Amino acid sequence: MEIRLDNREFSNGDVYSGQLRGTLPHGKGKYAWSDGIIYEGDWEEGKISGKGKIMWLSGAKYEGDFSGGYLHGFGTMTSPDGSVYSGSWRMNVRHGLGRKEYCNTDSYDGSWREGLQDGSGSYTWTNGNRFIGNWKKGKMSGRGVMSWGNGDLFNGFWLNGLRHGSGVYKYADGGFYFGTWSRGLKDGTGVYYPAGSKHPSLKKWHRHFGYNDTGNFILSHDSSINLEELRGSKAVSRTLSEITTTSGLARNSGRMSERFHDENWSTSDPPRDYMGHGPLSKSARSVDSGQSEGRGKNPIVFEREYMQGVLIKERIMSSIDMSRKARPLDGPKEVTISACVSFLGGKWNYYLMLNLQLGIRYTVGKITPVPRREVRASDFGERARITMFFPRDGSQYTPSHKSIDFDWKDYCPMVFRNLREMFKLDAADYMMSICGDDGLREISSPGKSGSIFYLSHDDRFVIKTLKRSELKVLLRMLPRYYEHVGEHENTLITKFFGVHRLKLKWGKKVRFVVMGNMFCTELKIHRRYDLKGSTQGRFTEKNKIREKTTMKDLDLAYEFHMDKLLRESLFKQILLDSSFLESLQIIDYSLLLGLHFRAPDQLNDILEPPNEMSDQESDSVASVEVGLPREPSIPPKGLLLVTHEPGSVNTAPGPHIRGSTLRAFAAGEKEVDLILPGTARLRVQLGVNMPAQAHHKLRQDKEESGTVELFEVYDVVVYMGIIDILQEYNMKKRMEHTCKSMQYDPMSISAIEPTLYAKRFTDFLLKVFPETA
Repeated sequence: MEIRLDNREFSNGDVYSGQLRGTLPHGKGKYAWSDGIIYEGDWEEGKISGKGKIMWLSGAKYEGDFSGGYLHGFGTMTSPDGSVYSGSWRMNVRHGLGRKEYCNTDSYDGSWREGLQDGSGSYTWTNGNRFIGNWKKGKMSGRGVMSWGNGDLFNGFWLNGLRHGSGVYKYADGGFYFGTWSRGLKDGTGVYYPAGSKHPSLKKWHRHFGYNDTGNFILSHDSSINLEELRGSKAVSRTLSEITTTSGLARNSGRMSERFHDENWSTSDPPRDYMGHGPLSKSARSVDSGQSEGRGKNPIVFEREYMQGVLIKERIMSSIDMSRKARPLDGPKEVTISACVSFLGGKWNYYLMLNLQLGIRYTVGKITPVPRREVRASDFGERARITMFFPRDGSQYTPSHKSIDFDWKDYCPMVFRNLREMFKLDAADYMMSICGDDGLREISSPGKSGSIFYLSHDDRFVIKTLKRSELKVLLRMLPRYYEHVGEHENTLITKFFGVHRLKLKWGKKVRFVVMGNMFCTELKIHRRYDLKGSTQGRFTEKNKIREKTTMKDLDLAYEFHMDKLLRESLFKQILLDSSFLESLQIIDYSLLLGLHFRAPDQLNDILEPPNEMSDQESDSVASVEVGLPREPSIPPKGLLLVTHEPGSVNTAPGPHIRGSTLRAFAAGEKEVDLILPGTARLRVQLGVNMPAQAHHKLRQDKEESGTVELFEVYDVVVYMGIIDILQEYNMKKRMEHTCKSMQYDPMSISAIEPTLYAKRFTDFLLKVFPETA
């Protein structure tokens, strides 16, 4: 159809002048809306598509690509306040690579998603501060480096705009702090190296965090974006909005005007949360510099422990000793691997994880569509198995993959399908957690079993390798286990979600069990204990204790005081669970205890605000006389129990606990939530989010120990569950008991008769959680 030039005026006051094909704008044209918006550029079959420029009455303007009536492709937006964005757009929002210069001269250069910084990018503040790293939904999240104008630098992990996880803080004077942060505050153990002291190799830390040897963060895109290359990128699709007829053009002109209303392009403020983020305060710097003066050739360093930004413990050490033992806090630890899987390492470990994901995805996908029914005796039998061969090139039933050929066996699929539903676990969520693109990560083994442990990317599930004997015990006890967890929704016993076996092409068999992670929480777990009630060998060597070390019975220097009703609920279930395990002749089980400490209430006046990034390396040191005797502290009131409100807390079932909300005596025997001021509101369940007061007994010098006893009191949030329930009291254990009884007190060793084991276990926990007056 022939293209012609024409001018058209519409009844609503809009005006079009330019090329038409038939009755539709097509080619070059100019459209002026009655509200003052003007577009000049390309049209296609009545739609704004191609290159063009649009201007608003407020002074905002956009020049670049359009498609189907949307800003789509590459373009430059200038806002009324003078800020400028040049980069990629998708359907009227910034999406892709782009650079934004704010009106206050701040700038962001990197990846965008749905109008917000998301992905790799660099933000530079007008005061000279700069962040290079990962972003999520407009906030710094993931790995990144923050440098301040005065020369300070933080290199580590972030979450929601705050330092969160492992990191290294480098001071302008040459000092370093290696440690962990939580919600912007130092939280956990770390080491401060004054200027001039010998510190660990930064290259190792940089590689651990994802940086190159120069300390520069490795972005997935260039931090400096070549806008000209983007301009020449492949044309975008032009099929995004409804076809507009000539009459529809007039009818829809108001809607088109709204689509391009300049409010949509008003510049969002720069990340003001980060603008005031400064380096160390002056008082902190003066203390640090004081610590750095007068050192000899072998200066000392400070091993410290913080709770929500408050220094609670400090130990002075030689920098040479610390440089030998220091390593990335969350780095991989050496794992003692049993002979059955000792061949795994490097790429073989990768193959193992990949095969496990492929098998679980296949199993869950196969069993989930089957109509739900009650389990039968045959579902626990030896024939209740799903087997499948996974060739590398794929088959009629399996996808191709990048691993090696393997055989897959799934045990009792209907039973575990029902268990997952009983534990209120969605099949799709289960598969995404374990089989998603983010994969699994290996964690160190807390015990002597030699098992390999994997953790899902969202921390919800733990996958553990099993010995053949453990698999047999689990399958034998499965009918009773199914009955027990069905009758007792508050059970503390480990949640099992699936049992599987891999057989690799050379005949090696690896067995796995999928369990719930008892420490899946938004709170930081400061201490971990594995408590059996036995004493022989139940301690951890001091030089082997790290931040995430699971310690043992003799290492526990606390007793925990709980609300009366919470304690009653806890021991009611502990007695039920231990009686169940006793009936199965199970021993060697333990209570896995995780503790989140709150900063002592009497120190809150020196607590750095959680929304500030100013580093408080030594503010707390200046205010607390570390190592000196103190008056007995007043029990803090940092945790609040309030009446449960389902709409105010997350009521989704967790990977470990699915039970009911607990009742507290302090709240009038009503169901309760736990409030952590300034942090969170949490639902209180058995073994999850349980508040307590930890009383720590301190020993003074020997000459004073007979006259005064001091206690430190902390508010803690307790997480717990019963683990390692797959050891029967068999002939091997009977012989172990006989042999060790000749050397040690029979009641101090782990291997004792199940009835005595259960009694000792509960009696010990009664001392750990004593009844209060």
